[in-house]
Amino acid sequence: MDIIRSNERGTSTMYWLHSHHTFSFASYHNPDRMGVSALRVINDDQVIPDGGFATHPHKDMEIISYVKSGTIEHKDSMGNIQSLPAGEFQLMSAGSGVTHSEYNPSSKDDLEFLQIWIIPNEKGGKPQYQQKRFEQTKGLQLIASPDGTEGSLILRQNARLYELKTSTGTDTRLHITPGRTLYVHVITGELDIDGTALHAGDGAALTPKDAVALTATEQGAHALVFDLP
Repeated sequence: MDIIRSNERGTSTMYWLHSHHTFSFASYHNPDRMGVSALRVINDDQVIPDGGFATHPHKDMEIISYVKSGTIEHKDSMGNIQSLPAGEFQLMSAGSGVTHSEYNPSSKDDLEFLQIWIIPNEKGGKPQYQQKRFEQTKGLQLIASPDGTEGSLILRQNARLYELKTSTGTDTRLHITPGRTLYVHVITGELDIDGTALHAGDGAALTPKDAVALTATEQGAHALVFDLP
């Protein structure tokens, strides 16, 4: 298990943004933290009221946003003008090229969200935008997959993203297919993975084995689980 603790993440600060970087990003560069498999970026962003990312381009990247609190005001060159409230997921496949902006429309409340980049398994293609709120179920909820199974968002990579919500003491068994890698990022609470405690902001890449046990402690846990090639 390769663990990245919350306080080991890189940081960047602008007058409107404070961000923690699990992997190398922007001015934070750590040659030992360049991502895990196709998972390239996990940024934990906090944006002040009326602040945000001005229009900028992307190409050949699967970009997932998950809002922890507040709302994202999204606009892109595909013509999408959307509001992304807390608890919803957004997946933008940049494909051959897209421009977009992401703003905090509130005049008083901060916006907190996770920005995730996954390298696609094919270059080019038509850009695509998807957004969805999933049922608030306990256990594992499939969020994104290459085939859109179970109503999940369609991801241009042989990878799957799950949301894990579990109550105190609840065990969740994850079975790992040989040759695959799991990455777990804790959003809130505390999660015990085979005897190792992970707290909010912590992440862990799990080496292949038959299965691992995830056990929520204290007030339960909320996490993202990536099944990667």
